[in-house]
Amino acid sequence: MVFESLSEKLQNALGKLKGKGKLSEKDIDLAMREVRLALLEADVNFRVVKDFIKDVKARAIGNEVMKSLTPGQQVIKIVNEELTKLMGESEAKIDFASSPPTIILMCGLQGAGKTTTAGKLANNLKKMNKRPLLVACDIYRPAAIKQLEVVGERVGVPVFTMGDKLNPIDIAKASIEHGKKHGNDVIIIDTAGRLHIDEDMMEEIEGIYKAVNPSEVLLVLDAMTGQDAVNVASSFDERLGITGIILTKLDGDARGGAALSIRAVTNKPIKFVGMGEKLDQLEAFHPDRMASRILGMGDVLSLIEKAQANIDEEKARDLEKKLRTANFTFDDFLDQMEQMRNLGPIDQLMGMLPGVDSKALKGLDISDKDIIRIEAIIKSMTRKERENPDIIDSSRRKRIATGSGTSIQEVNKLLKQFKETRKMIKRFSNMGKTMRKKGKFGLPFF
Repeated sequence: MVFESLSEKLQNALGKLKGKGKLSEKDIDLAMREVRLALLEADVNFRVVKDFIKDVKARAIGNEVMKSLTPGQQVIKIVNEELTKLMGESEAKIDFASSPPTIILMCGLQGAGKTTTAGKLANNLKKMNKRPLLVACDIYRPAAIKQLEVVGERVGVPVFTMGDKLNPIDIAKASIEHGKKHGNDVIIIDTAGRLHIDEDMMEEIEGIYKAVNPSEVLLVLDAMTGQDAVNVASSFDERLGITGIILTKLDGDARGGAALSIRAVTNKPIKFVGMGEKLDQLEAFHPDRMASRILGMGDVLSLIEKAQANIDEEKARDLEKKLRTANFTFDDFLDQMEQMRNLGPIDQLMGMLPGVDSKALKGLDISDKDIIRIEAIIKSMTRKERENPDIIDSSRRKRIATGSGTSIQEVNKLLKQFKETRKMIKRFSNMGKTMRKKGKFGLPFF
């Protein structure tokens, strides 16, 4: 879960203020001391922490809180607003060129995930009806060009390459002409990872920058970089004038201080965050939503957007009809599971729900193993068995268990649960019909 440790500590610190009808300056001082420690332990830059605490305290000790009917809630509201402000207040989008192509130069340290992120970004832009081109300018890392070609193939985006013998500056220049010729309106240049203190490599990327004059210079940073992320961002900004930051691996156990420090120190926006290894797991960064997640207030808007992007509306309407008539089959069940999996890892989805305690998530087994097992059992059934599970006798159960690599007990358990679910759906459906006939409640159940 994003910022798990930080989130837990901030919620604990601020939770102590909730039940109090009146707050003293001492109460606020104690809470802010815990907040300060939580932020420092999360690798947030110490100057950023100092300014943040000062701003929160100035507002918390004023009339805004002291005269409030719910002072504890008011302090939490202030912390939420200040966290949002710290991370940039509003979403920063890609700045598309007025006359295509828009040229995006990717830069960063080795191992930050630039190549995969370039593919993820291309995938996002493709969904926006853009025609991106990926450009292989990393001629140093073994198999870097091949990796970009594989990523490009997986997201259905062309890759421009001239091998690893030419100068990256010449490759970048040639890619622009190629892109214009082939109607690519966005050109994403993947460059080699380089240390910000390596003068020769920094001069090379400056040369690429001057040769292509990009609309966007996006610095790809590993969220686990910690305090040094600020120094890296400042160095690249001095040489290239970065326009935005992409934070990768934000789904890991990172302390995440980079996300809270970089905007304040460099004044450069975080534009995207990588939330997993899959090529569709790059999200636009919304400071207000991230602040809400950190404070345990959820992120319902992102959850809705995920559902809209991944759930087939026509299938959902069809499912509703089947529920009304209690005609729900194993095929429908399988289809719904697949759509749920497309929304992302369960712990990330749970973290978007308001009031879900991050500590409670730790005790849950949220691996995909159970879902994979259920899918294997259902896919081992014949079409007739999926449509009418009542025909599944002992010999069929044995065959399904063997075919799915599971036990007969597991098959029996799934069949029992499915039958009970169908009975419940039918019972509620019939109850809804009765209520509609009697005119009770005014609204049907289904």
